Amino acid sequence: MLALWGRSIHRYRALVLVLSAIVLALSVVVLARGGVMAPANFPTTEADRGQAVLERDLGRPGPSSFIVIARATRGTIDDEAFRSALDRTLAPMRADRRITQMVVPYDLPPTVSAVLRSRDSRALVVQCSVRGDIREAQRSYRELRARVRPEPGVELTYTGNLPYKEDLDRTLERDLLKGELVSAPLALIVLLLVFGSVAAASLPVGVGGLAVVAGMAGVFLTSRSMDVTQYSLNVTSLVGLGVAIDYALFIVNRFRDELAAGHETNEALARTLATAGRAVAFSGVAVAIGMSGLLFYRGTFLASMGVAGALVVGLAVLFALTFLPALLSCLGPRVNAWQIVKTRKDSSDAGGFWRRIANWVMRQPLTVLVPTLALTFLAGAPFLRMRMAAASVTVLPAHVEARRGYDTLQRDFGDLAANRVTAVIRLPEGQSALDPDRVRAMHAYSRRLAAIPGVRRVESYVDLDPSLDADGYVNVYGLPDVFRPTLLEDARKYISTDRVITFSAITNGDSHSDTARSIVHAMRAARPTGQGEVFVTGPTAVDVDTTAYVLAKSPAAITFVMVMTALVLFVLLGSVILPIKAVLMNLLSLSASFGALVWIFEDGHLRNILHFEPQPVEPVLPVVLFCAVFGLSMDYEVLMLTRMQEEYLRTRDNTRAVAEGLERSARLVTSAAAIMVAVFSAFALADVVILKAVGVGMALAVALDATIVRILIVPATMRLFGDLNWWAPAPLTKLYHALKLGHAEVDEPAAPAANDAAPDEP
Repeated sequence: MLALWGRSIHRYRALVLVLSAIVLALSVVVLARGGVMAPANFPTTEADRGQAVLERDLGRPGPSSFIVIARATRGTIDDEAFRSALDRTLAPMRADRRITQMVVPYDLPPTVSAVLRSRDSRALVVQCSVRGDIREAQRSYRELRARVRPEPGVELTYTGNLPYKEDLDRTLERDLLKGELVSAPLALIVLLLVFGSVAAASLPVGVGGLAVVAGMAGVFLTSRSMDVTQYSLNVTSLVGLGVAIDYALFIVNRFRDELAAGHETNEALARTLATAGRAVAFSGVAVAIGMSGLLFYRGTFLASMGVAGALVVGLAVLFALTFLPALLSCLGPRVNAWQIVKTRKDSSDAGGFWRRIANWVMRQPLTVLVPTLALTFLAGAPFLRMRMAAASVTVLPAHVEARRGYDTLQRDFGDLAANRVTAVIRLPEGQSALDPDRVRAMHAYSRRLAAIPGVRRVESYVDLDPSLDADGYVNVYGLPDVFRPTLLEDARKYISTDRVITFSAITNGDSHSDTARSIVHAMRAARPTGQGEVFVTGPTAVDVDTTAYVLAKSPAAITFVMVMTALVLFVLLGSVILPIKAVLMNLLSLSASFGALVWIFEDGHLRNILHFEPQPVEPVLPVVLFCAVFGLSMDYEVLMLTRMQEEYLRTRDNTRAVAEGLERSARLVTSAAAIMVAVFSAFALADVVILKAVGVGMALAVALDATIVRILIVPATMRLFGDLNWWAPAPLTKLYHALKLGHAEVDEPAAPAANDAAPDEP
């Protein structure tokens, strides 16, 4: 069928090129109009519900909020000149109806405002909440900030949730441009070394550019009907450029081989699509299946990344099987034009380099396999101690404003920046937090929280005066208001409308620490009974809930990707053994890359080279890497196994088929891997740690897969299994042939030939 498709493309090549140009033009129009990127999101968790209560009933800053750190460049924040200048500076925001709440220390009692003042009295914090959902609030934040002009003597730094989202999106945009500017030239250099011809090398880059442009346009169109994050654009560029160039490399290389064999352009194109085109189609399906694994995380930004990845892979296959063949049809033998590097042709004789490697491995398969597997397992060992934590402002580099503001809070506002695990209690209708029995129950609850290991102190309305016990608080809160103004003034930070009560446990260490996580679990286990709804929230609780969600969804996603990939390989090869081996080998390279990620980004090795701050692994990072790399690794698996299958169907000699397949595909596999490593490594230059880790992780996985796994482990295992590699149960074999799923032969089968260079059969 694909051979017929190739002949049709040759006949209608002008039409195909015109349609491709129209797609490019429409994509550019869509890109010019842009789209609305949504923030990274997860389904509502207990931590989110608790935060919503804090925001609604106690006026605490929520997701639609930001913080302004105002610093006095002269004198202190207590000077009247600074206070007046700050009031004039903030006036446009204070008067704007989109600001639902603005908390300024000067408007609060001294006992309440102290936490919003820096230790040196040179800076203060203003907390602002914005009307609307997070997307509307982010648009409003940009406009509000643009209206503020700091008066002389006032220096402003913006941080908090909205500035973090804004700075993250802008930084990701810069990282995307930086990655593309570096990766495309690197890929072109590798292609020049592979083909030696400017014409041949330019074709894959052109296909990659078209796939990425169309893919990004598709992402922008998708953003109008579902939430799509900025990360999706980066995934589109990262995955799209890599696979599109690889697919084009496979097809251009096979087309050149067919021309060199003496075939005319029309026949060479038909034979190319019947072989390399078939491998590209199956590889694209495998990669799309991998990216589709992200759809199991519905309601999160991972789903939009899965849609973006599958979309751009589909476009890469489409253009590799339409636009590229049309160009090749127009060029014909001129595909080798502008030769600047003399390249060595792959040989199929017994003296070929890759054939010698394959034969050496197959003479001693166990000797090669055992230490290679041991090395791979050792590389993956750090993954067993991986710690995960949800992304925060710390993924941004230190020079970005939202991160600078965060660092300022940590350094100068100790109490405000301290990690808090907060229990939020919402009482039933008609009940009061000041009821004597409830005050006693809440005091006892506070003492239980204070006894949890790692809790430094508890902040609540029954922890305001260390000299008071439970009865003391009952007596004080039982007094008429005129006799207890100071105490109630402080208590209002922890109770609202007499129905909502908060208990904040101040923890030792940061929000990502094991101690903080154990406190979250302990506080959830110690919920008071009969007191209404109880939510435990805070940054650490968000980490715990996010990690739990990812872990709960991952088994189904991983199973789907592995099973569907194995089915695709069965359809391609007609074997049951080879798909199972391919899945296991992919897991090997993935585990090694995961171990390397922990060693690099969590342990902090290479931080001076890659320029990042060591921190726990973001929970979604292993998921994204698994879904992306599992499919990408199939590029090489499909290419090598289809070459081996061609030879096996011709000779029925497994050993010769492996040697011949490796000889004919290994150089192409290593070249394709070099391109992907170049593309992915370019994103190691990113400023956002998550994107940097994705780029490094994918580059490592591909490099390991194309070298240790494909060059050593594959030949060793193929030799050990022998003809069993190509086995399938009789019913499946009959179904396979009945559906005509077998390999599309382009040559008449030849009689089996002996291979003197092959090792002896065991």
